[in-house]
Amino acid sequence: MLDNVRVEDIMFLDIETVPQEASFDHVSEELQGLWEKKSAYFRQESESAADVYGRAGIYAEFGKIICISVGVISARGGNRIFRVKSFAGDNELVLLEDFGQMLNHFARDAQKNICGHNAKEFDFPYIARRMLINGVRLPPILDVAGKKPWEVKFLDTMDMWKFGDYKHYTSLNLLTTIFKIPSPKDDIDGSQVASVFYEENDIDRIARYCEKDVLATAQLFLRFKGEELIDEDAVEHA
Repeated sequence: MLDNVRVEDIMFLDIETVPQEASFDHVSEELQGLWEKKSAYFRQESESAADVYGRAGIYAEFGKIICISVGVISARGGNRIFRVKSFAGDNELVLLEDFGQMLNHFARDAQKNICGHNAKEFDFPYIARRMLINGVRLPPILDVAGKKPWEVKFLDTMDMWKFGDYKHYTSLNLLTTIFKIPSPKDDIDGSQVASVFYEENDIDRIARYCEKDVLATAQLFLRFKGEELIDEDAVEHA
């Protein structure tokens, strides 16, 4: 399948999410009750709903997107370059609208695809759900309801690595390590994003972290195709 996909026709992406509020105390009473029911499935008996509120960011109903980073591969002077851009900030509506406009422009051609790591399970549905919640029209490439499998333009490097083994989860960090790709995990990790956002108010740091994951995903895809990696000097930030 990979032989039929040109890397120039792919937009690589990654998102960063946080709980909708800085602390459980700021959550509305109604949503507190709903989170208590939701979290009952995974919290320990000794833990309260407030104790595990830090995990709310992984659920689109209780979290929000603070950064979407995207990257595309193109050719210049016979060499490949990787152009990366981030949509980041505390106004999720504006972030999603701007991203949606860009995605519509990119995916005008039917051969275009979007790719992430574990994106079929997380990034793609999370973006779509948050768009609906915010009243943002879904870009056609994300609106997969009723589409046949071959009409869905989703690529997922973790899904590719599974080779049909649906029980197998492999982190991006592990795959970049075994494929000798420079690791993106040299600053923060996903568990620290909420504190960097709410306590340090450093959205630029989060965007840089997200962009590194996008580049790592693109590099991994190139490895899967048996092609040369993109040189770090060939990365451009929009």
